[in-house]
Amino acid sequence: MITSLAGGRVLAEKHGATPPRVVALHGWGRDGTDFAAILSGLDAVSIHLPGFGPAPAPETVWGSEEYADLVADAIEAFAPVIVVGHSFGGRVAVRLAARRPELVAGLVLTGVPLLKLQAAAAPPLGYRLARWANRRGLVSDMRMDALRDQYGSTDYRAAHGVLRSIMVRVVNETYDAELQALAASAVPQRFVWGELDGEAPTDAGRVAAERVGAPLRIVTGAGHLLEGDLERAVREELHAVIAEIGARTGGAALSEPAAAAAAVDGHAAAAAARAAAARAAAAARAAAPAPEASA
Repeated sequence: MITSLAGGRVLAEKHGATPPRVVALHGWGRDGTDFAAILSGLDAVSIHLPGFGPAPAPETVWGSEEYADLVADAIEAFAPVIVVGHSFGGRVAVRLAARRPELVAGLVLTGVPLLKLQAAAAPPLGYRLARWANRRGLVSDMRMDALRDQYGSTDYRAAHGVLRSIMVRVVNETYDAELQALAASAVPQRFVWGELDGEAPTDAGRVAAERVGAPLRIVTGAGHLLEGDLERAVREELHAVIAEIGARTGGAALSEPAAAAAAVDGHAAAAAARAAAARAAAAARAAAPAPEASA
C-alpha cells in the first residue's frame, strides 16, 4: 500500500499501523518494495527515493545530502525512528543520522559504499583523450555520450537524464565526517554485509564498522541485493535493534511511540551534541597548517 509523506512530496510503501517506527531506504535502481519481507509485521514505511519506482526524479542534480534533507522532512512528524539503509539508501541514511541525529533512534546498514580502500582504476587512455578533446570542442557531445555509454558502469548506462548526473555526484562523495558522527552516537547500529558483495566490498564494510564501533555481520555466500540469506539477516538485525531499544526503554515497544520516543530523546540529544563536537574537531584538524616535510 502506497502512502504519502511530507505533504505529498514523498511516496512510500506502508506496513502496519501509523505512526511508523521503522523507515527503510532502498538502493540505486531499486524502489521501496525491496523491503516487503524485512518489514513484514512492523509499523514501518519504505520510501521510494526520488527518481525510482513511482517517485519522480529531482529537477536538479542532488547528492545524498538533498535526499537526506527530504527524508528528514518526511519523517520529522513521527521521529525518532530506526532507519534501515541498503546501498545508495545507506548513503542517505548516514547523511541523515549525522545531520539530524535527533530523528534517528537506530541504524541498520547493508551493502553501503561508505569507503574506498583503493583508488578507482583510471579510465582507458582512449576515453581520457576523448574527454580531453571534448572539453576543448574537438569531440562532439554526442560522441562523448556514446563513449560514456560504452565505458560506464551498468548502473550508469541504465540511468537517464538528471539521474546520470546524480549518480556521478553520489559515487564521488566521501563520508568521513559522517562516520565520525556515527562513532560518537549512542544509538544502536548494525552493519550487515554479503560475503560476495561486489558493489560495496566486504573489506570496506568491515573498516567502516570498525570506525563506527558497530557490530558487523557477514552473510556467507550472499551478494549485494536484498534476497535470500542477506534479506533474512537484515531482518534479524533490525529486530535486534528493536529489542535493544526496548531494553533501554524498560520494555516499551516501538509500536508504542510515546514511550519509545521519550526514552530515545535523551540519546538523540546526546548524540547531536557529540556529532557537533566531532564535526568541529574535524574542521579544526582540516584548518590546521600541514607539517613541513623533512628530507
